[in-house]
Amino acid sequence: MTQHRRSRVARAGLVAFATAGALVLAGCSGSGSGGSGTSGSQSFSLSYAVTNSAVTAPYKALAEAYMKENPGVKITYNEVPNDTYGQTLTTQLNAGNSSDVFQAAPGEGQTYSILTLAKAGLLMPLSDSATKVIPEGSDSQFIVDGKTYGSALGMTFVGAVSNDTASKAADTEYPKTWDDLISTCKDLKSKGKSLYALAGAAPPNTGLLALSISATRVYADNPEWNKDRSDGKTTFAGTAGWKDTLNDIVDMNKAGCFQPGVEGGGFDAITQGIIQGTSLAAFIPSGAAADLKQNAKDQDFLIQPIPPASGGKAFGIAGADYAISIAKNTKNADAAKKFVEWTATEKGQSTFAKAGGGMPPTTSDFAGTPFEPVSEIVKDKSYVPLPNSSWPNSNVYDALGSGVQGLLTGQKTVDDVLKSMDAAWGN
Repeated sequence: MTQHRRSRVARAGLVAFATAGALVLAGCSGSGSGGSGTSGSQSFSLSYAVTNSAVTAPYKALAEAYMKENPGVKITYNEVPNDTYGQTLTTQLNAGNSSDVFQAAPGEGQTYSILTLAKAGLLMPLSDSATKVIPEGSDSQFIVDGKTYGSALGMTFVGAVSNDTASKAADTEYPKTWDDLISTCKDLKSKGKSLYALAGAAPPNTGLLALSISATRVYADNPEWNKDRSDGKTTFAGTAGWKDTLNDIVDMNKAGCFQPGVEGGGFDAITQGIIQGTSLAAFIPSGAAADLKQNAKDQDFLIQPIPPASGGKAFGIAGADYAISIAKNTKNADAAKKFVEWTATEKGQSTFAKAGGGMPPTTSDFAGTPFEPVSEIVKDKSYVPLPNSSWPNSNVYDALGSGVQGLLTGQKTVDDVLKSMDAAWGN
C-alpha cells in the first residue's frame, strides 16, 4: 500500500498490481465547478486510484462506512486507473476541477505527493486530527511550514507478499538468508516454478524490487542516507549498499528467481503467477495481499521481509503509504473536512486497514495475521519510511525502475543505473 503510493503503491509508483479491467475515469464532479453541492452541503466528491475492477478500493470502503454513519451525506466517486491517476489528478487540480477529497501520497517525488502539491498551493491545511495520526518518523512527509496537508491512513510494510498455500504445496519455506534465497530460486527453477513474479516491463514494479532490497543493504546501515544524499555527503554511485542492491538483482536473475520472460512481464504476471502458484511471491505493497485474498479466497498470503545479506540484519520499509487530502479550492470544505477528520478516528483507521490490508494498529495484534513474519522488524522499529517519498523528484525513481529493466535485459550495467539516478537527483 501512499498506496503507496503512491507512492504508494506506490503509491502510483508503488502499487504494482493488476491493471486488467481498470475502470474508465468517471466524469469528475469538480470542486472548482461546484462539486457535488453548494457551500454548506453535506455532499462532496472523492477521487482515488483503482487497480482491479473486481476489488473494492479501500477509499470506497471508507466512503461507504462514512455514509452509513451519516445518512444525509452523498459522496460521488471518481475512480481513476492507477497508471494514470497522478497525471489525471494534477491536471484537474491545476485546472480547478478536481474532486473535493482525493487519495494522496506522503512525501514528495510523485506527481500526487503531499509535499509536492502543498508547495504548489493546491491543498487545504488540515486540523490537528490529521497531525495526530502521522506515523512516527514521518512528520516531514505530511507537514509544510508547520501545517499538515494530508491525513495518514494507517501503515503498510513494503517487502514481498508470498502465497503461503502455494509454498506449502511446493514444499518450500520462504528464505531467511540471502544464500537461502539464491538456493531456493535455483531449486524452484528446476521444478518449473519461480520464487518471485516480477512485472519486468513495468518500471514501478522493478523500482519497488530495488527499494525493497535496499532496505537491508543501504538503510539498515544508515537510516539517514537520504538526508546525506540531499546534503551532498554521498551519492548513489558512491554507496556500496546501492551497488550491492543492484548486483543482487543481477544475481537473482541469473539464479532464476523470476518467471521466464520476466523482462516482458506486466502486472498480470504477478496476479496470475501468485494465484496459480507458478510463482510463490512478488514485490508488492502489503495491501496487495488483501486484493489477492479477495481473488483467491482459498489461499493464504503472508507479508515477508527481504532476507539480509550475509552478516546483515533484518530491516524493512514501513510507513504511511496511503493518505487523503482536500483540494484548496473546494466549494464543499465543511463536508470534506468532516470526512477527513472521521478517517483519522479509530473507526476510520480500522475501516481502511481492513479494506486495504493495512497493518494492525499494534504489534500485539500481528499473531495469526499476514503481518506475522515482519512483526519483530516492526516491533523493533527496524525500518524507514518509503525511501523515494523523500527523493526530490519522480525522475530519480523512474531512473531506478527503468535501470533495473536494463539490468534484466543486459542493456545496462549497475554503474549505468546509479549514475542515471544521481543525474536525475539534480546535483
